[in-house]
Amino acid sequence: MTQLSPMRLSLLACALTTAFNAQANSPTQATAKIEQISIFGSKNPLDTTPGSAHQITEAELETFKYSDIMRTLASVPGVYIQEEDGYGLRPNIGMRGTGQNRSEKITVMEDGVLAAPAPYASPAAYYFPTSGRMQSVEILKGSSTVKYGPRTTGGVINMLSRQIPQEALAGKIDLALGQDGFGKLHTYAGGQGERIGAVAEIYRYQADGFREINTVGGDTGFTKNDALAKVRVNTDSTAAYQQSLELKLKFADETSNETYMGLTDADYQASPYSRYSASQKDQMTTEHKQVQLNHIIDFSDTLSLSSIGYYNDFHRNWYKADKVGGESLSGKGIQNAADFDAGLLSELEVNVKANNRSYLAQGIQTELNWLLGDHDLAFGLRYHEDEMDRYQWADSYAMDANSVMLRTKSGVPGTDSNRVDSATAFAAYVQDKISLDALTITAGLRWEDVETQRRDWGKKNPGREGNPDKQVESQFNALLPSLSATYQINEQVLLLAGVQKGFSPAAPGNAKGQEEQSWNYEAGVRYHQDAFNAELIGFYSDYSNMHGNCTAAQGCDDTKLDNQYNAGEVEVKGLELSLAHEFNRAGAMSFPVKLAYTYTDAEFGNSFESEFETWDKVEAGYKLTYLPENQLYISAGVQSQHWQITVAARYTDEMRTKAGAGAIPADEVIEAKTLVDLSARYFVTHSQEVYLTVDNLLDETYMTTRVHGSIFAGKPQTVTLGYSYKF
Repeated sequence: MTQLSPMRLSLLACALTTAFNAQANSPTQATAKIEQISIFGSKNPLDTTPGSAHQITEAELETFKYSDIMRTLASVPGVYIQEEDGYGLRPNIGMRGTGQNRSEKITVMEDGVLAAPAPYASPAAYYFPTSGRMQSVEILKGSSTVKYGPRTTGGVINMLSRQIPQEALAGKIDLALGQDGFGKLHTYAGGQGERIGAVAEIYRYQADGFREINTVGGDTGFTKNDALAKVRVNTDSTAAYQQSLELKLKFADETSNETYMGLTDADYQASPYSRYSASQKDQMTTEHKQVQLNHIIDFSDTLSLSSIGYYNDFHRNWYKADKVGGESLSGKGIQNAADFDAGLLSELEVNVKANNRSYLAQGIQTELNWLLGDHDLAFGLRYHEDEMDRYQWADSYAMDANSVMLRTKSGVPGTDSNRVDSATAFAAYVQDKISLDALTITAGLRWEDVETQRRDWGKKNPGREGNPDKQVESQFNALLPSLSATYQINEQVLLLAGVQKGFSPAAPGNAKGQEEQSWNYEAGVRYHQDAFNAELIGFYSDYSNMHGNCTAAQGCDDTKLDNQYNAGEVEVKGLELSLAHEFNRAGAMSFPVKLAYTYTDAEFGNSFESEFETWDKVEAGYKLTYLPENQLYISAGVQSQHWQITVAARYTDEMRTKAGAGAIPADEVIEAKTLVDLSARYFVTHSQEVYLTVDNLLDETYMTTRVHGSIFAGKPQTVTLGYSYKF
């Protein structure tokens, strides 16, 4: 991988060394440490946040024990999910009409740090933190997101990893086995001493897959390992300033036998869980490494400074069928694969490309919090560098009548795609939360200054000798104001409203270097009394320019991958409703229920033609793609001291795969679906439980996507049995 600026790396190292030396004398309370990396806390209570705010607690995560973040987020209104592989390995998540493709249009963080491999240079996230090991998940939409860019239009997801236990020793072991070869091992242990605390965690899960490759069979599943370690040092209670320094190390790898080759309509109807034999070599391998250093110092009860230095290294190689019978997958390639398996072709040439990419992201960020009378001030800075290095090649195979693929030609690395996209960004923000009795006003201002670069050596210079054949540089900045207010009518009712300027940086593949901008408005009411909670929010986003990022996940033509296109004006409006109540909460048996509903109406405001396939020829008033008009989630449970049963159902309206208006053509529709999941838990003792989960309880066959015009089926009914022990 091309190295980033040595000078900037040195500055980063010096900053981290300074923070470490300052800590040598130094602590902080556990709650303060958590609030350094979390969105919600005593400084920003969930119930009074001026915007749509949700937190999925550890207790809620334990109910279904999902390892798929998209199933976890289904309970949150205003969040859209687009399934793909059935296990959530590469989530597609959107918020408030942003689109879901590879979660590229939202800000995803782990422990307060940007999680995407290259959030500026290559926004499509082919890496996502393993949700099964998370302690809680925070979701924030609206004007309060000004602190958490770079993408401020849709919203923010912050995943909180395992925190160091406050006990001297605490831990857990969780084992599970299920259908299709599913297996899971999740264990952690750690504790807190007088000044030093630590925790180590391992999460491994795997499956053989629920699809079957025609004729040859084989594994269509995955294996993923995720390891985490943290060490924290605190000052003693006599120190002049309470400080804490925490080092976080993380490693993850994955091997998944996934493909972008779906089924024709006829084959989907006949055998929805089959896979063409031409996809038998398709496999993704990844490796992710992270180093994060957190420092916090409390100068007084009203003044504190927190800083985070981070380094993320991610590599992936998705070795997958690129051309079949000389045709691309977006052309006649998938039909050729279908014809071969149907016996209409006696031999077949398959081109398999090594989509080899390396990513690097690093930076340092800091926030000063100052409580000054009725003003709660926050000042933040972040310096960030990232890059994506594409160094790819393609191999050729011949497939005989027995569906055996033999390599006939080996490609030379760097002779297919050979370029580096990089970005350098500086961000700063100030936010003032003003308390005036029942009225609270929050005003914020964010500044983003971004430089991007694309260097392309072409397909004939794998050694990258001399200057690149093409080099494009771009520089832009944005000033993003926000204003919100809450009014506490009484102890139960809170009114909220806000406005902010939304922003998404232009990636190096944006030919016009035009950033995404919008004005976003929201207003609503929040109600809380005893065991009942409700929130109703209306939102409206007015885009002056919306981005579309060309990825293989959308079936994009190979020659356009990582290009970014501009759609101009778009309007998105909608409604979010959430209700939760626990009936008979004080009784021996209680009945928790939850509802989340989202209505969305999104359409283009101008006519244009685009090389972006899902847009193509657009007329003003056309609806956006992969965006359901209605979403509904309902869960209901019954629980006692010794057991718990919960059923959750989610309905997703039909979606169009190509921009249009009126009735959706049959070959462009993702049909509406209702999926039901079941969780049953029996608490053997206070520290032990046995659990049973069933995903897709009713075994519904449903579409997830139409990549390259072909259909993928979602995961069928899957039963898992597990045992958990805590100490």
